[in-house]
This record gives sequence, C-alpha cells and structure tokens, in this order.
Amino acid sequence: MEVILVSVQPEQERVSETGCWCCGGRYPEAELVRLGDHPEVGVCLRCARWLQRRALQRFDELHPSPAALVRSGIQAVRATVIRRGWHRRGALGAVLRWIDRHLP
Repeated sequence: MEVILVSVQPEQERVSETGCWCCGGRYPEAELVRLGDHPEVGVCLRCARWLQRRALQRFDELHPSPAALVRSGIQAVRATVIRRGWHRRGALGAVLRWIDRHLP
C-alpha cells in the first residue's frame, strides 16, 4: 500500500472590503449589491438607492401618469433642498433626511 501525502493550500481569503463601481467608496461585501449577470460589479446601498431613483425617473419620463407627476414633484423638491443645503441644517436637516428615506 502506497501512501500519498497531499498538502492543502489555504484558500485565498476574499478581500473584506471592495469598491463601489459608482462612487468608488470601500464597503464590506454585506453593504454591496451585485449585478445578476455581472457579479464583479458591486454597488453600495446608497448608490443602489440613487440608481433606483434615476431608473424610476427615466421610467416616468417614458410612461407619463398621475403618479409620475407626483414623483417628479417630489424630485423637484428634493433637488431644491439639496441645492440650498437644507438637509445639513440641524433639526430641520434631520427631519428632511427622515422624510427622504420614506419617499420614492
């Protein structure tokens, strides 16, 4: 009976933080969304939310409806708040950010 010694190489550890393909930030794997046919592409949760809003905006432009008008109004208000920096102002900013998390 012949004995064959086999050495096991440790599996390469996956990088604990990878980059977001949108903003370039470094995030743990749990905070990235991977694209179906392109798992090498990772987008952070914040950028994924931004992309979702842009996709909905584009859909609304192509398919006008009463709901699309409401969402475009919300987006116009959101843009004004950001342009004026109101989202960074103490209690007012906290309320505006809370509202933003619950709007489409």
